[in-house]
Amino acid sequence: MRFMMLMYPGPKAEAGVMPDDKLIAAMMAYNKELADAGVLLALDGLQPTAKGARIRFAGGKASVTSGPFPDSREVLGGYWMIQVNSKDEAIAWAKRCPAPEGAMIEIRQVFEAADFGPDVAREEGALLDQIGKRIDQNARAARS
Repeated sequence: MRFMMLMYPGPKAEAGVMPDDKLIAAMMAYNKELADAGVLLALDGLQPTAKGARIRFAGGKASVTSGPFPDSREVLGGYWMIQVNSKDEAIAWAKRCPAPEGAMIEIRQVFEAADFGPDVAREEGALLDQIGKRIDQNARAARS
């Protein structure tokens, strides 16, 4: 089972305040723990919403609003993608995070292609193979 652990770090992060060295070191150690346990698939931190945009869809059209977003009470600051055996295991990993005071982690199970039936699973498998080949080609091109 794959889960996204979504980090909502609090207002300091949205204001662009970087964590102190102690918190960064603790977070790096936590990330290493996840990787060493073989459950970490991906992770990233996100820049404040001032550097982002929101795209809303209505009436067949897309409208863009540039950040920052003053209506955001809880702003996503980053994520981990993990693969574990259960929701309880995902919760246990989230509880071990050295999150700053006032932060929140939301965990959400990821849909798998099989959840949509065998036809979708088969099509997604073929598509993922194609995407993987493109990623490899792009990585090779970037190194040269």
